[in-house]
Amino acid sequence: MIKIADAFAKGKAFIPFITCGDPDLETTEKLIPAMAAAGADLIELGIPFSDPTAEGPVIQDANLRALSGGVTTDKIFDMVRRVRPQLSIPLVFMTYANVIYSYGADRFLKTAAEIGISGIIVPDVPFEEKQEFEPICQKYGIAQISMIAPTSHDRIRAIAEQANGFLYCVSSLGVTGTRTSITTDIGGMVKLVKEVQDIPCAVGFGISTPEQAESMCRQADGAIVGSAIVKLIAKYGRDCVKPVTEYVASMKEGCRKAETVCL
Repeated sequence: MIKIADAFAKGKAFIPFITCGDPDLETTEKLIPAMAAAGADLIELGIPFSDPTAEGPVIQDANLRALSGGVTTDKIFDMVRRVRPQLSIPLVFMTYANVIYSYGADRFLKTAAEIGISGIIVPDVPFEEKQEFEPICQKYGIAQISMIAPTSHDRIRAIAEQANGFLYCVSSLGVTGTRTSITTDIGGMVKLVKEVQDIPCAVGFGISTPEQAESMCRQADGAIVGSAIVKLIAKYGRDCVKPVTEYVASMKEGCRKAETVCL
């Protein structure tokens, strides 16, 4: 299995998110290797859920489009089986606890490991309840990726101490979606984490421009983008591969610029 640490080994990481099955699984299967070729260092694959509470309207709509198109967890697993041999970067699932429970947690995580998934992000499972899945993740060698928010404060050290893979730093309060400016003290959050554990920190929620990616990567180890990419997919449908890969390349360049600033 490819390690999540590999995504951060060569500099600042760019991490795109897409919803599997939006607009259809065939397009998702084309997008994944295309984004990797364009510079993605790790890809988050969203398994659609009918009530994605952490998501804004853009990704909510993508979930509904995918589900109405007949996407299932098993179909996504089969798609990953086909695409995984083409890639040299880590893949991570992002989904909700109910999806894992309904499939059977042990069966879900065992299959995820078998098809080459390196980690999972479950935004509706708070740190205090991570033991719901942590023992099974450890059993199959999958990192359960924790999230920290601007309101985490004293909890940041405790979360960082037990963090695996990388730490997902939520840049702003509320749900996912693009924002014109990000004013959170990301550097302060990352500093607290690094005092406890030298684990990569990637920033998500609200990033949409290369300039924002550069700014976030000056303060952290990587930038995560979802809504801006999902908007492109919604706009272009099955013709989205070219515009999405061009966008990924521009965002990766923003991350690279932060490396020269940091030197």
